[in-house]
Amino acid sequence: MKNSFWISGIAALVLTGCANSGKNAQSAEWFDGAVKNASEQMALQIEAIEADTSSKVLNPVTVKRNRFSTSYCGYADWRSGFFPGSVWYLYELTGDSTLVPLAEKYTEAIAEAQHLTSHHDIGFIINCSYGNGRRFVKKAEYDSVLVTAAKSLCTRYRPGAGIIQSWNTSPGSWQASKGWTCPVIIDNMMNLELLFEATKISGDSTFYNVAVNHANTTMKEHFRPDGSCYHVIDYNPETGEVLHRMTGQGYADESSWARGQAWAIYGYTMCYRETGDKRYLDQAVKTFDFMRNHKNMPADKIPYWDMDAPDVPNEPRDASSAAIIASALYELSGYPVENPRSYKEYADEIMASLASDEYTAKPGENGRFILKHSTGSIPHNSEIDVPLNYADYYFLEALKRKRDIENN
Repeated sequence: MKNSFWISGIAALVLTGCANSGKNAQSAEWFDGAVKNASEQMALQIEAIEADTSSKVLNPVTVKRNRFSTSYCGYADWRSGFFPGSVWYLYELTGDSTLVPLAEKYTEAIAEAQHLTSHHDIGFIINCSYGNGRRFVKKAEYDSVLVTAAKSLCTRYRPGAGIIQSWNTSPGSWQASKGWTCPVIIDNMMNLELLFEATKISGDSTFYNVAVNHANTTMKEHFRPDGSCYHVIDYNPETGEVLHRMTGQGYADESSWARGQAWAIYGYTMCYRETGDKRYLDQAVKTFDFMRNHKNMPADKIPYWDMDAPDVPNEPRDASSAAIIASALYELSGYPVENPRSYKEYADEIMASLASDEYTAKPGENGRFILKHSTGSIPHNSEIDVPLNYADYYFLEALKRKRDIENN
C-alpha cells in the first residue's frame, strides 16, 4: 500500500466531499483544511499499520516517551476503540469507500473486548468501534457484540449503590493505595451509551435502567453547587454511602480536572438524547457554563489540564478535553436550551483553535496523529503534552457533527 495512493486518493475525495458540504461549511476557512489534513495524516497511520508484518493488527494510541515512535495497545486497553472509530468517522467525512474494509478490520480485531469485565471502559471500546460500524455494516455480529458487551459492563453494576463500579481495588494497585472500596469516576458516564444502544437492539430494558440509575446517582453525588464535578466518588457498594470524594488524575480533590468536566458535559448531553429527561440537559449546560466562565479558560478555548492547577498560564493544555467539549456542544446546540446558537459558535471557536497550526500536526509529524498538546495524567507522569487517539476521535466526531448541522 503506497503512501502516494492513499494521500492522493483520499485528498481527492475530501475535496469532492467538502465541495458538497454546504455553504455554511464552506464559510469556515478551517473546516476543509482540517478534514484534508486529518485524511492525509490518517493515511500515513494506516500505511504504517498495513506495512506491519506481524499477525496482530496494530492499534495506535500515542507516542512513546522518545516522542518519535508510535505506541500501540491491545484490545483490553480502554483506548482500543478510538482508532477504529476514527476510521469510521473519516469514511463519513470523505466518502472514501476504501476505508470501509479497513475500518471493519480494525473494529473486528478487538472483538474479544466484548467479554471484558475487569473494568468499566467496555463502553468506550465497543461503542466507539462497533457502535459506529453498525451504522454502515449490516452484520448481525455487530449487534451481538454490542449486546454482549453491555452484559459484561452490567456485571459491574452495584444495585445497592445504584452505580457501575469503575475500577477494581486489587491489593497493590494505586487505586487500593487510596483506600477506595468502590470507586466511580465521572468518565463512566461515557460508557452508558453502550447500554442505551443495547436496549434498542435487544428490547431488554435492563440495560436502559442500569444506565439511568447510574446517571441519576452520579448527578446526585458527583457535582458541586457551581456545576463542576469531582473525578472520583468512592461508595459503599451495599448501601450507597459516599466514603470519599477525591481525584485520580486531577491536581487536587477539590480542583476541576478539565477532561472530567468534558466527560460530564458530553455524558449528560447524550443521556438527554436517550431519555428526554431535562435534568440531564440542565446538568450538561451547568457544567459547560462553569467551564465557559472559568477565570482560567484561555482565550483560544483549549483548557489547561486542570483549571485550578497552580502554575496557570504555564500549565499544559489538554486538546482532548477541548475536542470532547466541542463535539458535545454541537449536539447540545440542537436541543431546547436558551440561545442554542451560542453553543455551536463556542464549539466553532474551539475547533478553529484545534485546526490551527498550534494544535494540528503537519502530515508525517506527531507520530502520525492529528492533534498535538493533549494530557493524559500528570499525577501519574504519563502522556504529558502528547497526541492521544481519543483527542483525534472526538475531533473527527466534532467535524462530522458540524457538517451535519450545517447541511441540515
